[in-house]
Amino acid sequence: MATSASMAQAIFASPSSTTPFHSRSSLPNLPLLPPSPTSLFKPSSKLQISGSRRSVPYRIKASSEDSSETSEVGEVFSGLKDKWDAIENKPMVVIYGGGAALGLWLSATVVDAINGVPVIPKFLELVGLGYTGWFIYRYLLFKSTRKELADDIEALKKKIIGSE
Repeated sequence: MATSASMAQAIFASPSSTTPFHSRSSLPNLPLLPPSPTSLFKPSSKLQISGSRRSVPYRIKASSEDSSETSEVGEVFSGLKDKWDAIENKPMVVIYGGGAALGLWLSATVVDAINGVPVIPKFLELVGLGYTGWFIYRYLLFKSTRKELADDIEALKKKIIGSE
């Protein structure tokens, strides 16, 4: 009876009265984690976020020294806005964009499913290496074939742009 009472006392004892956690754990004794970087700084009581009890340990100061990046970003966005405003059939562009996103998601799903089959990824890797070797031999190894590849690329660019 004394044994069951001591077991009950050991089971229902508070954690502070028993051995430390790392010696009770079934895991091996691991070193403790270092303190987080935010705990190394003493928080400043000068800066308070409204509605929050947290304080900010550093100050952020805005500077206008590097305004060239912001102006370039503004130019890009204004250019995109101008192009979007110039489009007449906006619903069709949204449908094409959604279809492209759906196709990308579907292809990623198919590739992930194929990657789950044990033999197929290694086989496809061999096919890719073989094709890469053939492409290097066919188009990149000799000067005349490099020129042929450059001419093919230029013809494709003209075809896409519509000047041909």
